[in-house]
Amino acid sequence: MELLNDMALFVEVVKAKGFRGAAEAVGVPNSTLSRRISALEKAIGLRLLHRTTRKVELTEAGQIYYQRCRRIVDEARLAHEQLGEMLAQPTGVLRASLPVDFSVTYLAPLIAEFANRYPGLTFDFDLTPRRSDLVSEPFDVAIRMGAPENSQLIARHLASLQARLYASPGYLQRAGEPQTPAELAGHECLSMLKSGAANWVLNKGSETAQVAVSGRFTLNNVGMIRRLATLDMGIMLMPEEIAADDVATGKLRRILPEWHGAPLPVYAITETRLIPAKTQRFIEFLRERLGQRG
Repeated sequence: MELLNDMALFVEVVKAKGFRGAAEAVGVPNSTLSRRISALEKAIGLRLLHRTTRKVELTEAGQIYYQRCRRIVDEARLAHEQLGEMLAQPTGVLRASLPVDFSVTYLAPLIAEFANRYPGLTFDFDLTPRRSDLVSEPFDVAIRMGAPENSQLIARHLASLQARLYASPGYLQRAGEPQTPAELAGHECLSMLKSGAANWVLNKGSETAQVAVSGRFTLNNVGMIRRLATLDMGIMLMPEEIAADDVATGKLRRILPEWHGAPLPVYAITETRLIPAKTQRFIEFLRERLGQRG
């Protein structure tokens, strides 16, 4: 049992990237924590950490040991949770990496609902456009739009979002409203990460139309595309959930209503299948609520 405790302390040191942060997290004096890790290294016969005055880093042996220890510690924690009340009312800090625009415009009210359902939880959210490293960073889960890039991680499908075509009344009054997909080629179109031109693939039942569209703006931010569309700058192809608020207020209008783009999948990504109750409940909740709106 003492070995398992020391393994858990070692995992906390790695997660905190230092003894001081780990000591605060587990409520153990810094000196005691350092002594326990040294004893663990002595028992193993290998150095697990490189210690400097500024930080600690894993040795090659430490990296291997950490990957094993983390799973063992997770399994032990889950065993306790499944026997206690935490499974019904999870507690602790839920750390999640979230897509910026989708979270601000659509997930926020769902997260508020989840927080009200589980008052014992606190939340640490990271909203950045970068792809977080779930192995080296202390996230419980990452919500991602689009196909998973890392096959070593565990991806749980939450929903598929249907992309539709939208434009502002002001733009349509100035440029006219396209009546067929082919007419999009003559319009200002707002696209993601394309230089000058892009191909939009649209579907209507069994029909498929591929249109080479172009525009004056090259963008890599969903929120900026949405904002420019409301400012009469062009047509956007975007999931309904992103455009819903602006459609409701009349800032955007759906065009070519029978046509839609390819569904955009949304996934919950975790490093392991051994997820604690707080993460499990969060994923289940989002799957349930996103599925209702799909």
